[in-house]
Amino acid sequence: MSDSITYRRFTHDDIAAAHALTVELKWPHRADDWRFVALLGVGFVAEDASGVIGTALCWKYGADRASLGMVIVSPEQQGRGIGRKLMDLVLEELGGRVTFLHATTAGQPLYEKLGFRAVGSLDQHQGAAFQPPLVSLPPGERLRPLGSSDTARLVELASQASGLDRGEVLPALLSAADGIALDRDGELIGFALFRRFGRGFAIGPVVAPASDDSSRAKALINHWLALNEGVFVRIDTPGESGLTEWLTQLGLPRVDTVVKMVRHATPADLAGTGNAAGKDAPYLQYGIINQAIC
Repeated sequence: MSDSITYRRFTHDDIAAAHALTVELKWPHRADDWRFVALLGVGFVAEDASGVIGTALCWKYGADRASLGMVIVSPEQQGRGIGRKLMDLVLEELGGRVTFLHATTAGQPLYEKLGFRAVGSLDQHQGAAFQPPLVSLPPGERLRPLGSSDTARLVELASQASGLDRGEVLPALLSAADGIALDRDGELIGFALFRRFGRGFAIGPVVAPASDDSSRAKALINHWLALNEGVFVRIDTPGESGLTEWLTQLGLPRVDTVVKMVRHATPADLAGTGNAAGKDAPYLQYGIINQAIC
């Protein structure tokens, strides 16, 4: 084992090696999934004589917010402080931004040492044997295909529901995803995207008006499930969204739960961030883009 480890900026030439790391760890990401997140963010790699042995990426939203993820160290190289060094580089890049991440149980202690604190949870649901029921919408509301003129409104809704500026991320996502809109008397009030990801497809983001029964979010999700029965589908939904039991009953069991963490945030910063805003918020994010971009 070489003791010489160097650290440098992540480049697109690193995607193949980064993908190989996720394969080694049995993560579902395809090379195309790496390309998507790398295009939108910046990051760092650790390498030795054998090649890339660690990665960490981050994404900046607007002037003062960010997320980080894809923090990976080759199993043979763990325990050498590589993950900590990569995190130091990413956090230096982000400075004082309010920064979010989703942590595994194994990673949470490191993030706590770096100043992150838990603010929620995220449930990963997936499966291929589901039977979606019909979900009724209130009078005057309907589902319709997204149009090119909807982009500005989608960015507005996604930014409001997530608490993060989606001006760059969402247009990039729309180029790779199909979408369905929730329309109320001609006004777009919610949407859900469907795209290739990992072992199959992913639903997200899902944005809808808040309600006690989450019926509008369910209708949006149900649309994609009904069109893709027997196809492997994944959705990551905030623990407080109230969808876990419903998704499980449909045949999309919860296979993992991770902790949502934040650094440099005050209570005021969190008040408008995703489901932390509570049921009184006009719009909520019922399904995220992915665990890295949030």
